[in-house]
Amino acid sequence: MKVCTDACIFGAWFAHKVPKYSLILDAGSGTGLLMFMLAQKTKSEIHGVEIDFDAYKQSKSNIAQNGLADRLRVYPGDLREYSFQDKYDFIISNPPFFDQSLVSADARKNLAKHSSQLTLEQLLTAIERNLKPTGSFGILLPFDRAMYFEKLANDRRYFVHEKILVAQTPEHKHFRAILHLSRTRFNDPQSYDLVISDNSGDYTSDFVELLQDYYPNL
Repeated sequence: MKVCTDACIFGAWFAHKVPKYSLILDAGSGTGLLMFMLAQKTKSEIHGVEIDFDAYKQSKSNIAQNGLADRLRVYPGDLREYSFQDKYDFIISNPPFFDQSLVSADARKNLAKHSSQLTLEQLLTAIERNLKPTGSFGILLPFDRAMYFEKLANDRRYFVHEKILVAQTPEHKHFRAILHLSRTRFNDPQSYDLVISDNSGDYTSDFVELLQDYYPNL
């Protein structure tokens, strides 16, 4: 799977949010992008779980090549079946979320992109099972699925305390929502807008500020 700009925004935003020393889980870690982005900014121990075995093997190789095996660890398997020995301070997830989109002829792309393999309800159950009561979690969603997920989370007494809404340009509608949730109820959740490119096609100053430590050519 290609590295997507919205996933990079997601990782960069939370790299500044999580405690410097904590225990983190990447739920559906792929080849390790989010794990590496968080590791670049924290001293946390970071675990990942990934259902696609080839992606799991690639992430293992990436961890070894980057000399991070002392604090990054990835497990193969289905998140729905995992109950880890330790509870996590923070869980991050970029889940499959295309419910009605046309499926691909590539079965592995379908596994990564389509929520028939992991529903948002199942993801919340896995988060509840593995998150500390005082912990928080972050999720990347299509903008038009965010309100539905917020309701699901509220029903389980998880509440949004900040979110970032992402648009491609000032002329485009929001296409992604990044949510930060915990057990603490916030009366006035913070909401931020991030536009990736201006009307001339250049990255905006907000995007550059967020991603400059990860995009070497910014």
